[in-house]
Amino acid sequence: MAKIRNRYPLLIVFVFSALGLTNCNRATNTGAEAANPAEVKVEEIHGNDVVEVAHPEQFVLATVEQRRATDELHVTGVVAPDVNRAVPVLSLAGGRATDIRVRLGDEVTKGQVLLVINSPDVAQAFSDYQKAQADELLFQQQLERARDLYAKGAIAKMEMETAENAAQKAKVDVSTAQQHIAVLGADIHNPSPLLSIRAPISGTIVEQNVTGGTGVRSLDNSPNLFTIADLSLLWVLCDVYENDLTRVHLGDVAEVRLNALPDRTFPARVGNISQVLDPVTRTAKVRLELPNSAHLMRAGMFATAIFRSQTGQLRPLVPTTAIMRLHDKDWVFCPLSGKQFRRREVQAGPAAGDGFQAILGGLAPGDKVAVNALQFASAAGME
Repeated sequence: MAKIRNRYPLLIVFVFSALGLTNCNRATNTGAEAANPAEVKVEEIHGNDVVEVAHPEQFVLATVEQRRATDELHVTGVVAPDVNRAVPVLSLAGGRATDIRVRLGDEVTKGQVLLVINSPDVAQAFSDYQKAQADELLFQQQLERARDLYAKGAIAKMEMETAENAAQKAKVDVSTAQQHIAVLGADIHNPSPLLSIRAPISGTIVEQNVTGGTGVRSLDNSPNLFTIADLSLLWVLCDVYENDLTRVHLGDVAEVRLNALPDRTFPARVGNISQVLDPVTRTAKVRLELPNSAHLMRAGMFATAIFRSQTGQLRPLVPTTAIMRLHDKDWVFCPLSGKQFRRREVQAGPAAGDGFQAILGGLAPGDKVAVNALQFASAAGME
């Protein structure tokens, strides 16, 4: 019986403890229900956004500045010849090339002889011209005789008019033969089957499709004999994404840098903006006109074009190195208290020059950021 009595006090203590916990829970629930849900603010801090470094002093900090900045757009491009300054060299007369006087890559001047063709077409044209001259002479003599006879009453007026008509037709045949020779490119005063093909413009031979002894056909789907390009003015064809097209305008001046000449910049002007987008890359071709009087640039060179806006805007600026691109988002690292830093997502804007980049959202003037985001992320072991 003594053992049984000793158990009852323990049971009583357990019951009162359970009742006390129940009352506490009810009081807590009552307090939560009384609070206004709109005034409750819950902030969730992810472990990957706040990091702690052992030596924060080794990371240089920069203060976010607000100043008037000119937007910059950097795009890549390639140098190409101006198609309006590239002229194909053709022959309207067929024959055989007997003398090639220039080669691919040579500089030529307008009117310079490029090659000589022995052309049966030119020989036939001169033959027709000489025959027309003989007919003109004959019909002119007949017309003079008819006029004398008509004046003496020996022939009717109709016969004289017939002679006048024949003489007029002979003149037309001579003029037509002369024009045919001129169209073929031959010299009317040098009747020869040898035809000299001359350069239509001054420039550089950028294409050659003829060699010595090659048969030259007339314009029946034959390739160009040569192509001469005036390389004193070149194009830079740039690919601009559709989201950036509103920042490029006709007549804007761009700064071009060539991979082959990294220490020099060249001014260029926007000459055309394509109205059609590439369906794969979602870019439009923007054509820059680039003077090349010194012939330093060559077609096919890779280039970088920098477009600058005409007016500046007040925007927060940070060093370009303070922004880290990760998972298609832009991030910066802002110091907290002590050794802690927070990774903050920002909306990076266009480059502002001098190693700075505009911030469209996520930072305010006066905030501090780590200058070298990649170095900080590497030291903190962040992915």
